[in-house]
Amino acid sequence: MKINDWKIAGGAIRADEFPCVMGILNVTPDSFSDGGKFFDEDAAHQRIAEMVRDGARIIDVGGESTRPGARTVTADDESRRVLPAIKHAFENFSVAISVDTTKREVARRSLEAGAHIINDISGLRFEPELAEEVAAHGAGLVLMHSPGASNSVETLHTSPPVADIMREVTDDLRRGVDEALRRGVSESQIAVDPGIGFGKTQEQNIELLARLDEIVERLVPLPVLVGTSRKRFIGRLLDDAALGERLHGTVATVAVAVLKGASVVRVHDVKPAFDSLRVARAIRDAQV
Repeated sequence: MKINDWKIAGGAIRADEFPCVMGILNVTPDSFSDGGKFFDEDAAHQRIAEMVRDGARIIDVGGESTRPGARTVTADDESRRVLPAIKHAFENFSVAISVDTTKREVARRSLEAGAHIINDISGLRFEPELAEEVAAHGAGLVLMHSPGASNSVETLHTSPPVADIMREVTDDLRRGVDEALRRGVSESQIAVDPGIGFGKTQEQNIELLARLDEIVERLVPLPVLVGTSRKRFIGRLLDDAALGERLHGTVATVAVAVLKGASVVRVHDVKPAFDSLRVARAIRDAQV
């Protein structure tokens, strides 16, 4: 099974670097897990240094919360939040910088500031023109599955679950890929994310992780990114564990994702995830 090198602005993440860790940096006051903790610039800068030290290959900067009940922010407000962190990471670390946004204008400003990847949780449903900015800058693009037909983060978690989640996810990711290609993005720039935790039932989240190898096979040669960190389905599996009690469950999902073929795991707790990834990768490679 041949997975593409992932072309990003200014270079590439080679296939032999997979699986790798994407560390989450929320520069928001209201994210579901760590809202407000890194809203201060100095705290954000310290967090970037910590994640790089702990093994992150990519830092994913987000300026708009996508938790249930979150409110949309303007492109100007979102830009003001993310740009200082992007510039700091670009100037001080040899790390790929991803920006978690659905907005074309935020994507443009971020790429001009030094970002290498745009992570679009709408899969180009909200602002498909975003792909044109990615194409113009030769950047990487993550397309995530999220349900519904709306164009707002406020409705991401309110669409009714579909009956066949595997078909829904793979068909929608193919739609996003086709849209990106139509707007000038090359296949080698694209990674995909099944969107675990977004508009899925508890059973569907577990099914997507258990059958991740099928998603990888269906979408070859695109790298597959998996984000399970601290999510509600883990808490439910652990007797309604609070956010701060989901680390061990998250580490288990990282190991499963790697064994099932994930190329990138997106996490809050980089060091435990990185250690889990290394062990799972050794086991996976020994089975080949």
